[in-house]
Amino acid sequence: MKQNQEPQLKGTLAAVLVLAVILAASWTAVFVLFINR
Repeated sequence: MKQNQEPQLKGTLAAVLVLAVILAASWTAVFVLFINR
């Protein structure tokens, strides 16, 4: 059971990290554009 669940957990963690990076990047871009106006 444990060996089957581990890759899934790592995949979920990777997906969450990618989403977090995309969200952070988009917020940073909006913030920079807002300040530069």
